[in-house]
Amino acid sequence: MGVLSEDIKDRIKAYIPRYPRKQAVTLPALHMVHDEYRTVSNEAIVEIAELLDLHPSEVHDTMSFYAFFKTDGDKLGQTRLWVCRGLACMLRGAYELIEHCEKKLDVHCGHTTKDGKITLEFAECIGACDGAPACLKNDVHVMNVTHDAADKLIAELKN
Repeated sequence: MGVLSEDIKDRIKAYIPRYPRKQAVTLPALHMVHDEYRTVSNEAIVEIAELLDLHPSEVHDTMSFYAFFKTDGDKLGQTRLWVCRGLACMLRGAYELIEHCEKKLDVHCGHTTKDGKITLEFAECIGACDGAPACLKNDVHVMNVTHDAADKLIAELKN
């Protein structure tokens, strides 16, 4: 028995007719698995490869190209907190904000808190330059993030 649910497998298979080649479904399949399990295990890579008639190394190559996929060794927390460090955000204190969040969460950027609640990461740009410095709380923009606002956000995410 595999690690992927029948629902995930069916959703992956449903994408296949949308593309000229099965290989093109690799990225959507990785997103589906990652969203469901908060990680992409080696077993999941093998199962995705089987569904798409690929070698597991081809799936792994796609996954490793993108920094937003997590593996079993560094599973994604319940909430993913991205701090933008694009130019506008950098000029408005993004690096200091990242350092502040690292201290507040007691975790280095790119890792998950010990309780598994929050994964702190940086992004090159989240398209919220008018609200710099900005963060993403999973897929939700948080604008004009001061240190105080970050403290409140972190407290909210911990509860």
